[in-house]
Amino acid sequence: MNQEINLRAMLAEDYDKVRALWESIHGFAIRSIDDSRENIVRFLARNTGISVVAEQAGEIVGAILCGHDGRTATFYHVCVAESCRRNGIGKQMVVFCMNALIREEINTISLVAFTDNDVGNRFWNGIGWKMRSDVNQYEFKLNKKNVIAFNR
Repeated sequence: MNQEINLRAMLAEDYDKVRALWESIHGFAIRSIDDSRENIVRFLARNTGISVVAEQAGEIVGAILCGHDGRTATFYHVCVAESCRRNGIGKQMVVFCMNALIREEINTISLVAFTDNDVGNRFWNGIGWKMRSDVNQYEFKLNKKNVIAFNR
């Protein structure tokens, strides 16, 4: 029998347990700078109360980093422990974040699911999210070398 799942806003103090969850998931990518304690704490402070963790028996078994710019929200690092999947935890966390975003008057959420992330893509398609084909996503890495090269 499954133990009860408790959902709550992610706190800075959750960092070590959330990072351990990220590291436990096959194929999960962590960026040393973006996902450092300092940057996650800063992200949570800017986006208070809208990221979520799922706890079971005192362990964090799911997490979503959620932030917004005042118009559109973005989900990052959506994950559920492999041993806890297919029990509705992911969907419960999404609803938690949706409700928090509604309170903030945000009406659009976006996310990136890598094309080779079969589990993630199946999940998002299965809960009614639509893959966009009308936009291209671009990225530029902000570091001194790239900025100098860009400015030439």
